[in-house]
Amino acid sequence: MQELAELAGVSVSTVSRALAGKTIINAKTRERVVELARLHGFKPNQVAQNLRLRRAQAIGVVMPMGHEVDQHPSDPFFMTMLGYLADALTERNFDLLLSRVIPSDGNWLDDLLDSGRVDGAIVIGQSDQMAVLEAAAERHRALVVWGARIAGQKHVTVGSDNVRGGLIAGRHLIERGKRNLLFLGNPSPPEFGQRQQGFLQACAEAGLSDSVHSLPIHLTSEAAYSAAREFLDANPGIDGIFAASDVVAMSALRALAERGLSVPGDVAVVGYDDIILAAHTTPPLTTIRQDLQAGARMLVDMVFRQIDGEICDPVQLEPELIIRASS
Repeated sequence: MQELAELAGVSVSTVSRALAGKTIINAKTRERVVELARLHGFKPNQVAQNLRLRRAQAIGVVMPMGHEVDQHPSDPFFMTMLGYLADALTERNFDLLLSRVIPSDGNWLDDLLDSGRVDGAIVIGQSDQMAVLEAAAERHRALVVWGARIAGQKHVTVGSDNVRGGLIAGRHLIERGKRNLLFLGNPSPPEFGQRQQGFLQACAEAGLSDSVHSLPIHLTSEAAYSAAREFLDANPGIDGIFAASDVVAMSALRALAERGLSVPGDVAVVGYDDIILAAHTTPPLTTIRQDLQAGARMLVDMVFRQIDGEICDPVQLEPELIIRASS
């Protein structure tokens, strides 16, 4: 850059500003510097420039698996969310640094944000890591989480109104005449706990508190299938299932089909998320839709706003009942 400055007869700082396209530089000077750079094959070192700007040009996307160590990024929900996040980050010319974390201590998020490898972080799911998220939010502004909104929390979230989503699912099953109901899902992550809360509220409104069951199961496909199969064998009277995710709901559909039970005649099933596969199950899955594409764009927009110093408020997306043949 020093040589280019001497050729152009300007200072090094002027060259730097001209190559960065800064409009504070006289247009003719900027054009002359750019043309000289082209003629002499000068290409600015992007890494060095990022170091000077203290920018990594990357956003960390983290999946904490404290509650579900066997879950992987290949899970259909994660694949959908990661695709939308990658699209939004690519539009801003930023890279996505993906990290699946099985927490062994409380420093995993601080370590990433302090590493210099990322300019900010988007965490997908709160898992059982609320204390870590709260502590990180105290130290780092450039942090946004996909998850449940909880009164008094410090970390900024984007996510659906999970209590309302569970309430809608429960009311829908009851309106379909189902009375012996089952919640399938691990309620320890806040999102799933809130979905269960809304579902139980719907059951209580209908006077069905004594005939509702909850089965805390793992969220991976095979584990959910095995648990659902064993429960259905022991409780043959179940006629309505609300699953905490579409993946769990699809596992329930498989278990029901193997037992010769018709859906929705014998047992109606409702999932949560509305991933792409939900419309292609047999029968197609009724589900509570949370707009993952809009959510991903909000996560990206908000993490950049927080990087720039803005303090964002949590965002809660309205869930929507998508009725298909499973109910």
